[in-house]
Amino acid sequence: MSVLDWQVLAKDAGSAARVGKLRLGRAELETPVFMPVGTQASVKSQTPADVAETGSRLILANTYHLMLRPGAELVHELGGVQRFMAWPSAILTDSGGYQVFSLASLRKLDDEGVVFRSHIDGSQQSLTPERSMAVQRLLGSDIAMVLDECPPGNADRATVQRAVDRTSRWAERCLATEPAPGQARFGIVQGGSFLDLRLAHLETVASMPFEGLALGGFSVGEAMSVTYELLTQLGPRMPEGRPRYLMGVGKPIDLLRAIGSGIDMFDCVLPTRNARNGQALTWNGRVNLKQSRHRADQAPLDRECPCPVCTTFSRAYLRHLFAAGEMLGPRLVTQHNLFFYQALTRAAREAIREQRYEAFAHEAEARMLAMDEVKTSPS
Repeated sequence: MSVLDWQVLAKDAGSAARVGKLRLGRAELETPVFMPVGTQASVKSQTPADVAETGSRLILANTYHLMLRPGAELVHELGGVQRFMAWPSAILTDSGGYQVFSLASLRKLDDEGVVFRSHIDGSQQSLTPERSMAVQRLLGSDIAMVLDECPPGNADRATVQRAVDRTSRWAERCLATEPAPGQARFGIVQGGSFLDLRLAHLETVASMPFEGLALGGFSVGEAMSVTYELLTQLGPRMPEGRPRYLMGVGKPIDLLRAIGSGIDMFDCVLPTRNARNGQALTWNGRVNLKQSRHRADQAPLDRECPCPVCTTFSRAYLRHLFAAGEMLGPRLVTQHNLFFYQALTRAAREAIREQRYEAFAHEAEARMLAMDEVKTSPS
């Protein structure tokens, strides 16, 4: 029996959007799905019960960070990452490849892997394909990502080609390792903003026996118009019989565009990070709670949202929490934002089933852009 069971339940006639069912050892869920980011075995400001209440069934944790602190061996001794953080459902672990990119000033990269200085104590560390997979085996995640090289968005063609070739070799080395029992593995497609390199690498990675495929190397400095155009070409060409994951891209409008291109899975820090800065995400765009217009506003964040935050608290109270520096403010807005992302993907699934996804996405995007407070000056 496969460690991952995947089937397409519905397709939209007017786009590449689709509804799927993903069965993992510890969860069964429908796609399109958004994964909250719990980098260090914690979705910032939320308890596992809070996250589960939003409807989330799959979250992301990070190999690089958990390898450094508290250490994969300790997490394994304590029963694996799910038991360690008391999360009742499934976890996907990132390989550490993005951290290789983001810590460019602290690392040395070659075909063997990457040697870097820990951002915690400056100690020298190494991460190879084998080590990344070994850490993920110890963590015991449901889905493990291969180690990849993520070139910057402005990289030239030769640099991107080297990253593609290295990522292919690393993928083969990852596959040669032994996964944890019940652990699925996803390959990653690179290629920067070069469509021909992306398509060629997609063909290479798709030929490997991964349970799912991911598109990596987006949101690293390239224009979103370039991302959207690449997705329209790449998404429908990804294997029909495996889940498709777009890594690290996560504004609501980005999700709508990517779902229309056939993408099934998403993760991003945006809903939690923006919440800590007083920004709520709604069907009417972003609400900036630090603006004075909300000082006496008795309305909820989103009148259409049934989450505990919107049914209990006013914008005026939430604004007060941020003005007073109270920890409750980021906690409540994070909970709302995660509820909203689950509502967005749930509504997308319904629209796909009813063969109206294009109209749904167009209307939702227009509303979000028209009412977005971040584009307006404070009153």
